[in-house]
Amino acid sequence: MDTVSETVSKVDEGLQEMGIDGVKDSLKDLLNFKQYMENQVPAVMGFCIKVVLSVIVFFVGRKIIQWILNVMRRSLERANVDAGVIQFASSAGKAVLYVLLIINIAVSLGVKESSVAALLGTAGVTVGLALQGGLANLAGGVLLLLFKPFVVGDYIIQDQSNGCEGTVAKIEICYTTLLSIDNKKIVVPNGTLSNSTIINVTAKENRKLEIKVGISYEADIQKAKRIIEKILREDADTKSDTKEMVVFVDELADSAVIMGLRVWVSTERYWPTKWRLNQKIKEEFDANGIVIPYNQMEVYVHQQK
Repeated sequence: MDTVSETVSKVDEGLQEMGIDGVKDSLKDLLNFKQYMENQVPAVMGFCIKVVLSVIVFFVGRKIIQWILNVMRRSLERANVDAGVIQFASSAGKAVLYVLLIINIAVSLGVKESSVAALLGTAGVTVGLALQGGLANLAGGVLLLLFKPFVVGDYIIQDQSNGCEGTVAKIEICYTTLLSIDNKKIVVPNGTLSNSTIINVTAKENRKLEIKVGISYEADIQKAKRIIEKILREDADTKSDTKEMVVFVDELADSAVIMGLRVWVSTERYWPTKWRLNQKIKEEFDANGIVIPYNQMEVYVHQQK
């Protein structure tokens, strides 16, 4: 400042001799601004260094968070924890760790802890009011993990009319991901799943298979029953040796006698067994002269003499 004052004084003396006061004031302001900028350079450089270090800390923190999540995931897997719980814990842990990382970076940039706490409190209330559905999904995810109506790998039906069914691929903090039979990805909010009726198709080891087929009224019912029973006993996937096996007359319909069968099969072999039995029954009925009728109408015309 002394140098600036001496310079201003000399210039002032020269300008006074010239009688130009306006130019003197402008020059003084310019010199003061220059000195101000020189004084601010250390602060600006310090802030830039903090920003660069914060970026580095963020990327290093990302790697550390990923490492922590991997360690946690492996530990839970070694403890034979359910896959859905592992996915949920990983998703929740990732969110918490990133929030802590961002808070630490903000504090290192000079933001006061009290300001961060007040901001978090205000943001929590605001987000809570704005994202009530999201909080419901979070609560729904916790309920799904506590009561376990299904686990990863189960085939579930949430809304068959809208095609909302498939194999559970992931159970995350707010959403559950299903994969349909034709490999479509279906994302369902956990709040919806926890508040709706869920059909878990693969929850049990065995399922009871039921098939119905119509035969003509002229066909031999006892013969048809013997054919079906023989097919069931010879099939490799039916549980006719240990479980209940029933062949019965289900209905006397308009155009056919409806035969039915019920037999236990393993859940993973349910559909292949059903398709194979349908084909086998048709082939055996054809070979033994048992007709499977189709809907038809007979019209009789009476002529009056």
